[in-house]
Amino acid sequence: MTTPLIQTKGLKKYFGTPHGLLHAVDDVNISIEAGQTLGVVGESGCGKSTLGRVILRLVEATSGEVLFNGENILNYTPQQMKDMRKQMQIVFQDPFASLNPRMTVSELIAEPMKVCGVCKNNNEMMERVFELMDTVGLAERFVNTYPHEMDGGRRQRIGIARALALDPKFIVCDEPVSALDVSIQAQILNLLMDLQDSRGYTYMFITHDMSVVKHISDQIAVMYLGQCVELAPTKTLFSSPLHPYTHGLLNAIPIPSLKHRKTLHIMKGEVVSPINPKPGCRFAARCPEAAEECRRPGLQLREVEPGHFVACFKR
Repeated sequence: MTTPLIQTKGLKKYFGTPHGLLHAVDDVNISIEAGQTLGVVGESGCGKSTLGRVILRLVEATSGEVLFNGENILNYTPQQMKDMRKQMQIVFQDPFASLNPRMTVSELIAEPMKVCGVCKNNNEMMERVFELMDTVGLAERFVNTYPHEMDGGRRQRIGIARALALDPKFIVCDEPVSALDVSIQAQILNLLMDLQDSRGYTYMFITHDMSVVKHISDQIAVMYLGQCVELAPTKTLFSSPLHPYTHGLLNAIPIPSLKHRKTLHIMKGEVVSPINPKPGCRFAARCPEAAEECRRPGLQLREVEPGHFVACFKR
């Protein structure tokens, strides 16, 4: 059995607030095989982005393990993490906010190479910059252009080129297309998939769009209030979802057809507070199938069929 490239064990991240501990990521156990894409979906505030940042150690975990090729990187020293940064990168959600407005395209793409000292001289660095621009579909004429002079799609291509500059093995894509027009979204998604096919990149693709995650993912993790409530291969999740929250997400996908209208079953009830949450299922207050047992402690993500995991007392 091969070792997953990325694996988390009991990963937790709590933030202190005046009212208690906010459970942003709570006991998450996932694994991603090399060359595959794990889609992470859920409503805003469910902990998707925090999970990606904790795995990259952009935010330090409260407890648990993050294994990269079987080694727990949470124990790495700052120098070891500097070397590990070459293997793990991120593409941020907002390409305008994540790019320094005072730097040109070439300076933005070259910055990771300068920081890590991977090029012998400026000529080699610029050759690499032009190579990366060509890879992500940026014309050479933009080499001295500033981010504010470009549209959202081209800015996101800069972000992708910057993430590829050190030729990493693992990339967290934190809602990289949510701020873009639909036509540009398709171009960026196809670019990411082509790069994965040609170079074998491993992705964690964070999004709230079920249609997008279906298009790009091999496996999907559904998160709710800091917890992973269902984990399954993409086809299995869409054909036979088990968790009531997953049903609600899939039912919310619009069908662009007047002939095939469907009745929307809106999830009712209020979202419980992620600060000092009570034991049991955090979705119970909104679940139409909730019973007294759903408020008992001891809820765990368990495998109900090969490769299909769910955290539900009734499944």
